[in-house]
Amino acid sequence: QVQLVESGGGLVQAGGSLRLSCAASGRTFRNYAMGWFRQAPGKEREFVAAIISSGGSSYSADSVKGRFTISRDNAKNTVYLQMNSLKPEDTAVYYCAAKLDSTYGGSGGYTGWRSYSDWGRGTQVTVSS
Repeated sequence: QVQLVESGGGLVQAGGSLRLSCAASGRTFRNYAMGWFRQAPGKEREFVAAIISSGGSSYSADSVKGRFTISRDNAKNTVYLQMNSLKPEDTAVYYCAAKLDSTYGGSGGYTGWRSYSDWGRGTQVTVSS
C-alpha cells in the first residue's frame, strides 16, 4: 500500500496558477504510475493527468492540455501538478492516486480511476471569476 498526502490547493483568481504536490510513502514509489483526478460537487470523478513510473511518458485530459503539467521526482517520492491559466470550471477537490505500473506487474490503463489502488484525501482548488 502507498500512503499519499496532497498539498498546495487553495483559492486563486481565474488566470492564476497553483502547483499541487503529492508526497508518497510506504512502498517503492518508482514502481508506481501516478495520477491526478478531480471531483466537483455533484459531478463524477474525472481524470486530469497521469505519469508512468519512470516519468518518461504522461497523459492529460483534453480539458487541461496545454494548461496543466504533471511531473514526478522519484528521489523525493513526490508527484506534482502544475496548473496554469486556471478557470472557474477547474474548481474541484483534486486527488492523487497510485497504481502499480505494468512493468512491475500492474494492470489497467492510466486514465480510469478504477485502475488505481491507493488514494490521497484530496486538496480543494477553488478558482474565482
